[in-house]
Amino acid sequence: MSTDGADVWYERLGWAYGLIASDPAERAEALRRLAVAERNTQDAWDRFTKTWRRRFSLGRMAASRNYEKVRRYSLPDGLWDRPAGSDIVTWPGLPYVLLFLEWEARYPQEWTRHAKAWGAKESLLRDVAVAHHDETVRTKLVDLIEIVVQRPYRCKDREYVRVARAVDSDDLRGRLETAARSDNPWARRHAGYVLWLLDHPEVPNTRHVWRIWLASAFSE
Repeated sequence: MSTDGADVWYERLGWAYGLIASDPAERAEALRRLAVAERNTQDAWDRFTKTWRRRFSLGRMAASRNYEKVRRYSLPDGLWDRPAGSDIVTWPGLPYVLLFLEWEARYPQEWTRHAKAWGAKESLLRDVAVAHHDETVRTKLVDLIEIVVQRPYRCKDREYVRVARAVDSDDLRGRLETAARSDNPWARRHAGYVLWLLDHPEVPNTRHVWRIWLASAFSE
């Protein structure tokens, strides 16, 4: 597993900040870089698979190392490099996890078209759902929750409840209360549900619970 520092991470994936830029031209350039990285990753994988029939060879070992190296330059492949047992709060890859999640939250259609990875989204949301982030990261997570509750449900959005419970605060509740009082029907339902779950931490976040709450809260 890699123990690379922040400078090495930025050298590999700093271009990806363009994926969340407000300027369409910047996003287009970042998407081009992503496409190149994905092609390189696929090429490295293809070279590696060609060695599978060999029981053992230096070529197979080299192809495996090359694939592991190349995939670090892409998303989400580059995010599976956290050493086992390490704390995500201090991991230099955390900013790129947040970037990947912000990309899906702010530009869901581009994310779906170019990097759809529901399993990665679910896993990363579960990883960041811890209470001991610094204030900058907590604020970023609150920002993402606020964005997500105001849109139609997307696959694995339910995992944001786990994050909300981890970063529960007056700021988060204030934003959710504002969303729950808005004219946006999605926000009223989603934000209201998250607020209710924050007030009832013992209740599991399941589809069954969502349906019961929805029927109760909007029965009139």
